[in-house]
Amino acid sequence: MKLTLAEPKLLKESISIISDLVTEARFKISKDVLELVAMDPANVAMVIFKMPSSSFAEYDIKKDEVIALNLGSLKQVLRRAKNNDVLTLEMMDGKLKVVLKGKSTRTFDLPLIDLEEKEQKIPKLDPKATIEMPSESLDEAIEDVDIVSESISFQAEKDKLLISGSGDLTKAEVVLNQSDDVKITSSDSHKSKYSIEYLKKMVQGSKLAGKASLKFSKDYPLTLEYLEKDKVSLTFILAPRVDND
Repeated sequence: MKLTLAEPKLLKESISIISDLVTEARFKISKDVLELVAMDPANVAMVIFKMPSSSFAEYDIKKDEVIALNLGSLKQVLRRAKNNDVLTLEMMDGKLKVVLKGKSTRTFDLPLIDLEEKEQKIPKLDPKATIEMPSESLDEAIEDVDIVSESISFQAEKDKLLISGSGDLTKAEVVLNQSDDVKITSSDSHKSKYSIEYLKKMVQGSKLAGKASLKFSKDYPLTLEYLEKDKVSLTFILAPRVDND
């Protein structure tokens, strides 16, 4: 196995984001894609990461591979990659060899780990509301609501999206209307609440793609996707927070 990236930023940023949610994970490397599917330790959020072979300058796979790594360790190595470095991943003697080649050549060996947890299956979801919007708009809305609340509500109407949260005495609300930049598909009104703590980590995906896709229904898991076509896909599934009252 030998994978070479001429632009390491996408992998570097993706692993940095994922490692905030998941400490250890399996990578599956097949002839078409490098992918990861993992749950956070609290079983509240799932992350699905894919880099197609087309995003690599060299993608040499003799057979499908599955490797498990400590993501914190991988993140620390990838942080050393500069934007103009060429990054190579190879399997050598039961370890992952990471080579960063620029003005100098730096080599890191990362040990593979044994993960006892079972393979994660991506759930089949049928959300009723879909919103496509600029990543920056979602970032700002979450920052606004974070000032007053630990949870955030998304409410999709036919032609607008309401993003809100409230504290003991305060409330914040952001309204995004249907426009060229904001595409809303919702046959009815759908509202669901989620943890801001998790969403603040997930919306770091804006570093990868200029558009964000939100899918949800009433009291239903949220699917948040960042897609840079033919380069990278980072998707999160987040469990809803359901009020007991």
